[in-house]
Amino acid sequence: MVPGEENQLVPKEIENAAEEPRVLCIIQDTTNSKTVNERITLNLPASTPVRKLFEDVANKVGYINGTFDLAWGNGINTADTVPLDHTSDKSLLDANFEPGKKNYLHLTDKDGEQPQILLEDSSNVDDSVHDRFVGPLPREGSVGSSSDYVSQSYSYSSILNKSETGYVGLVNQAMTCYLNSLLQTLFMTPEFRNALYKWEFEESEEDPVTSIPYQLQRLFVLLQTSKKRAIETTDVTRSFGWDSSEAWQQHDVQELCRVMFDALEQKWKQTEQADLINELYQGKLKDYVRCLECGYEGWRIDTYLDIPLVIRPYGSSQAFASVEEALHAFIQPEILDGPNQYFCERCKKKCDARKGLRFLHFPYLLTLQLKRFDFDYTTMHRIKLNDRMTFPEELDMSTFIDVEDEKSPQTESCTDSGAENEGSCHSDQMSNDFSNDDGVDEGICLESNSGTEKISKPGLEKNSLIYELFSVMVHSGSAAGGHYYACIKSFNDEQWYSFNDQHVSRITQEDIKKTHGGSSGSRGYYSSAFASSTNAYMLIYRLKDPTRNAKFLEVDEYPEHIKNLVQRERELEEQEKRQREIERNTCKIKLFCLHPVKQVMMENKLEVHKDKTLKEAVEIAYKMMDLEEVIPLDCCRLVKYDEFHDYLERSYEGEEDTPMGLLLGGVKSTYMFDLLLETRKPDQVFQSYKPGEVMVKVHAVDLKAETVDAPITVRAYLNQTVSEFKQLISKVVHLPVETMRIVLERCYNDLRLLGVPSKTLKAEGFFRSNKVFVESSETLDYQVAFTDSHLWKLLDRHANTIRLFVLLPEQSPGSYSKRTAYQKAGGDSGNVDDDCERVKGPVGSLKSVEAILEESTEKLKSLSLQQQQDGDNGDSSKSTETSDFENIESPLNERDSSTSVDNRELEQHIQTSDPENFQSEERSDSDVNNDRSTSSVDSDILSSSHSSDTLCNADSAQIPLANGLDSHSITSSRRTKANEGKKETWDTAEEDSGTDSEYDESGKSRGEMQYMYFKADPYAADEGSGEGHKWLMVHVDKRITLAAFKQHLEPFVGVLSSHFKVFRVYASNQEFESVRLNETLSSFSDDNKITIRLGRALKKGEYRVKVYQLLVNEQEPCKFLLDAVFAKGMTVRQSKEELVPQLREQCGLELSIDRFRLRKKTWKNPGTVFLDYHIYEEDINISSNWEVFLEVLDGIEKMKSMSQLALLSRRWRPSEMKLDPFQEVVLESSSVDELREKLTEISGIPLEDLEFAKGRGTFPCDISVLDIHQDLDWNPKVSTLNVWPLYICDDGAVIFYRDKTEEVMELTDEQRNELMKKESSRLQKTGHRVTYSPRKEKALKIYLDGAPNKDLTQD
Repeated sequence: MVPGEENQLVPKEIENAAEEPRVLCIIQDTTNSKTVNERITLNLPASTPVRKLFEDVANKVGYINGTFDLAWGNGINTADTVPLDHTSDKSLLDANFEPGKKNYLHLTDKDGEQPQILLEDSSNVDDSVHDRFVGPLPREGSVGSSSDYVSQSYSYSSILNKSETGYVGLVNQAMTCYLNSLLQTLFMTPEFRNALYKWEFEESEEDPVTSIPYQLQRLFVLLQTSKKRAIETTDVTRSFGWDSSEAWQQHDVQELCRVMFDALEQKWKQTEQADLINELYQGKLKDYVRCLECGYEGWRIDTYLDIPLVIRPYGSSQAFASVEEALHAFIQPEILDGPNQYFCERCKKKCDARKGLRFLHFPYLLTLQLKRFDFDYTTMHRIKLNDRMTFPEELDMSTFIDVEDEKSPQTESCTDSGAENEGSCHSDQMSNDFSNDDGVDEGICLESNSGTEKISKPGLEKNSLIYELFSVMVHSGSAAGGHYYACIKSFNDEQWYSFNDQHVSRITQEDIKKTHGGSSGSRGYYSSAFASSTNAYMLIYRLKDPTRNAKFLEVDEYPEHIKNLVQRERELEEQEKRQREIERNTCKIKLFCLHPVKQVMMENKLEVHKDKTLKEAVEIAYKMMDLEEVIPLDCCRLVKYDEFHDYLERSYEGEEDTPMGLLLGGVKSTYMFDLLLETRKPDQVFQSYKPGEVMVKVHAVDLKAETVDAPITVRAYLNQTVSEFKQLISKVVHLPVETMRIVLERCYNDLRLLGVPSKTLKAEGFFRSNKVFVESSETLDYQVAFTDSHLWKLLDRHANTIRLFVLLPEQSPGSYSKRTAYQKAGGDSGNVDDDCERVKGPVGSLKSVEAILEESTEKLKSLSLQQQQDGDNGDSSKSTETSDFENIESPLNERDSSTSVDNRELEQHIQTSDPENFQSEERSDSDVNNDRSTSSVDSDILSSSHSSDTLCNADSAQIPLANGLDSHSITSSRRTKANEGKKETWDTAEEDSGTDSEYDESGKSRGEMQYMYFKADPYAADEGSGEGHKWLMVHVDKRITLAAFKQHLEPFVGVLSSHFKVFRVYASNQEFESVRLNETLSSFSDDNKITIRLGRALKKGEYRVKVYQLLVNEQEPCKFLLDAVFAKGMTVRQSKEELVPQLREQCGLELSIDRFRLRKKTWKNPGTVFLDYHIYEEDINISSNWEVFLEVLDGIEKMKSMSQLALLSRRWRPSEMKLDPFQEVVLESSSVDELREKLTEISGIPLEDLEFAKGRGTFPCDISVLDIHQDLDWNPKVSTLNVWPLYICDDGAVIFYRDKTEEVMELTDEQRNELMKKESSRLQKTGHRVTYSPRKEKALKIYLDGAPNKDLTQD
């Protein structure tokens, strides 16, 4: 809800030139994060002293004057400005305030302390000073929509002080403004409030939480005695049985009034208040029918709680001008004649009669509902009528009372029951929507239906019936949503107030007149559309009767149980006040702690009173982190910490007795730093951290073992030299300085060797928190260029390695020998074909593995020789090769190392000996690399070893390294010149599993020294993962491609990489398949989970396609059938051949290949018909997750060429008001004449009488049969279909056609209304012509047992 801005203090126009200039001050409260977005506006005379400005600001925000500062905020940094003197008598003009301009000020803490909140009632505030938030009404002309009425945020301090009006507001829970308006009206009704106070709650009989009268009683006591600005209504709504979702449902305030009154009546049964609602709000009226021939009258007596007054008579465009006019229309009788004649019991025939309503008794509190919400049968939407309707402050109802009954000479009968009782019959059941006996329909869930209530029978009113208005419930917005608030007159001071949720302000009679509605000028029929959306919806009048008019009970007049309740609520409020005071003095700051055993960084929020010492705060943090059983208290301390940079700013030696408020710089809503609970071992001492130091995490590197140790933290200064820094590091890690190499990691994967001893750490790029790697060994690695060194490779691997958890399928891993046998047996014809292509031979001339080996022997020898000659240090590599491989855990460790090397050389040779083959392959890289199992014999057999730790070269050639490391498992193939220029399709599975490295003219990879790390170990997962499932903990270089990653998993899964799929598991346990084989694992992070599922993965050029059946004459024309795989280069006919068995097995559809077609699908629209000879990717563009329609044909396929056009036609029969089913029309060209001829041919309509129109919107282009005849553009004057306004250029367009000589069926009003309802229902089901789809409204119910019955449907 957006409160009005009319009462905000803004500059007013100076009407007289001699008038004193005024100064506009806009103050921003920066003392709290909740108030920082609020602005306080003051418009003061220029002569106002600064001292008075401070007083006015204090009154506005509810702070004690002198506990806050005001500083300039006109774009100036407040930290550099001197605050204004709050005791100064200088005028605003002399204090450099500028009249006629906006003067911005910041309200800030004084001396580091937050302002103190004034908790006393501000009764001395000048009434002329309006509340800074409150406006009596929303702005004139504001757009009425639910989005315009979002509750304004307010600071906690702003609700602590009661409004200067003395009244307390109600907090809007979300969309409970309608409830707040009614509650405030009931509270401001003396008779209702006093009666509620007299009722006494018996706790032994009912739970106070579910007692509606008790919670209302509590609420009214708080509204009368609380010192807060606004109070919550959650206890009341909880007693209704509502949950938090009900707060987001807006309901009608009149409906709530009836439901709440019925609930109170049920709760008050057999109490003194049992008949309270009827005594205050119930009136009586007579519903009669009088024969115009004999004068006989049948009637019944009905009761009512409110009178609904229509704004506009049915079918009229003119609204009633006033409430009095609407009341006269309410009792205006209608004549029953013609087919509506009344059967007279006395005349024994149908006669003309007069039917109407007469008021017999008006209640003490008269409720009038202005029926502003209506239903527009033209648009089939709810609308709001904003027409002007005036209402008087005093309403004389004596002119509407019925006095005819006293002198009526006729014998009258009660048509309700046939009984006669002194000329009247009593019935609780009301007509005209006044009431209903059914508790469930009324919104009250009861165990059993209540019996008929006894009603009072007062005689005819002879006294004065003058009513005075005291409550106007206003609705601002539209029929779709809006905002309620109440304008209520206090009977204490006769002053009007606006109760707008938490804001209460004084208003005038002029503000009440603005709620009459309408616009200033006359706009004729459309006046309502341009009228203000803010207008009165419910009016409540009280009878002016000095003998009955009550005053509110004063505190000393309260019953004893209410006095006790007041005392309890005051104590609760005082306790809350004390708690707030503690909150205001509590420092809340993020606390971190690295668990000394688990080595996991824990996070919490430390809340400590500002007067607590550092020593006490350490104890609180110690207990908060649950370290009592882990480490002694004296081994812990708090230090200043920067979590973002992981930097220890300073320690607090010798300040154990210093208050935390002083250490942290006062109590603040947010701090620019955090605290770390640092721990040490009992035999260690804490290091002193001084401001200005930088923190360095030192990782010791062992090149021989290829390990990187956990970090050791040291402190250094930016002005230290590298040489001095080495001396410092040497003492910590115990490494010699002479051979020490230090590498700084400035950011991710940015490694910098600190090679200049005289350079300072600042010059080298050190910052507050830094990470360095230190190595000192006797090897010659330091003589090599850093980027070519073993150290660089090890650190590069360390930086890019991530840990993944892989869930394997239930099937136990098989051996590659079995899969080799399977392939040799021809079990997978696709793989056999792939093998043929791999050795560059035709399909029919597959060579054996032995032949391949023999052919490649010479090339293999020369290749190995060349590799040794090209090595940086061939002898060193050769000598250390065996020992290095012993460090790599692998299934190959069981085999002779020389045999393994030979096998690797063979498999590399087979992959690279004929690179031209790659350009013609139509399969995934997984197949390329896994087919090596047939040539490398059993080099990849999964042995009993369960760990595989490999370094993989991105290039396929084996490259000896200076440090003796060898490329153990080749996982990627390079792009040859032949396929280098090919455009890769990212939406499909890719063949190329290598990195996207470029190649120079010689064909060698520029990144050939890039190694990909992979290590897998069995992992014991938590219980519940299921029997048969096995986990792997995989450490892998995230620059590895998905294809290479899958190849590494083959030994553990037990099948080829082309026969299992990789699914990434997200936090919500949602799984998504990873299919792009040439993408790296860079999007993965540590501890991500992966699930492996068996099934054929996509190969290069393959696409997953969703197949839907097109059912043109069904209510839902789009039905999902199955997922299929289409391949690049495949013809449509080939894809149909593959679909036939799948359709039979999965969908039960027995189709021959010539009895169905495939066609383009764009959302629900059928498009281009695909012909059998079309080729995917050449004639038909295809993409990932493509969708296609399958359409079953009635006969042979008529579409033979792309020049034809297939349209869907539908005949409209106006004489029957119906549409025929769709029929397909195939045209040889885009000629309109040909279309007309085809339509004549299938329909028999003469060519000269045929008219057609193009359908609108999404297929099937549904349109109401009431609109189709005139809404479509019939018979467009064009000669071809591909021009405006048709633009039919593709298959699938919808054409309606008709016989122009056929007359439209004449409908009666009844038939039209019935047809309109059917069509509206039909179109809503199909999702067409529904421009607005509101959320489903929940029925307004109050549950008397405190909660809804879960077994019953609530809606």
